Amino acid sequence: MSRPFNLIATTLRGQEVLGVAALSSLLAELGDDSARVEITRIQGVITAYTRLNPFHVLERVREIASKEPLKVEGIMRLIPVELVAPSKIEEIVAIVDRLKDKIPPDATYKVVVEKRHTQLSSREVIEGVASRIDRKVNLEKPDWIVLVEILGGVTGVSVITPSQILSLAKA
Repeated sequence: MSRPFNLIATTLRGQEVLGVAALSSLLAELGDDSARVEITRIQGVITAYTRLNPFHVLERVREIASKEPLKVEGIMRLIPVELVAPSKIEEIVAIVDRLKDKIPPDATYKVVVEKRHTQLSSREVIEGVASRIDRKVNLEKPDWIVLVEILGGVTGVSVITPSQILSLAKA
């Protein structure tokens, strides 16, 4: 799972094949029939690499899900990923350094670490990331989320607004 990806999708455990089929079909419908969608070694997690903007994909999938929910069957959440690096704290912090200026000076943020198949400490990751961001923290209702998705030896990072994580399980 060292190949690059710019989308993470979660599925119910055992529903990965259905999730891959749904996401591949959605990406093809949106104009990328060469997208690479893969089952990871982590149950319930698939990744995709598309040439489309992952934030645009998220918004279009949100629209499709509201009109045709069967098209997203098998996908629980869809998360855009901006940059990927090895799962080492210094590498993760370096990525955050490249993305942190997306957070306006007067905005609030929180760091969210979702980790699977790793010994990295969430606390160490949060402390390392937060030490690089000179903005006010708001754990309840942040304007921005620094999302750190650790998938074993590789980590995807995004600086996003709360609405830029698509939860289809609620739909």
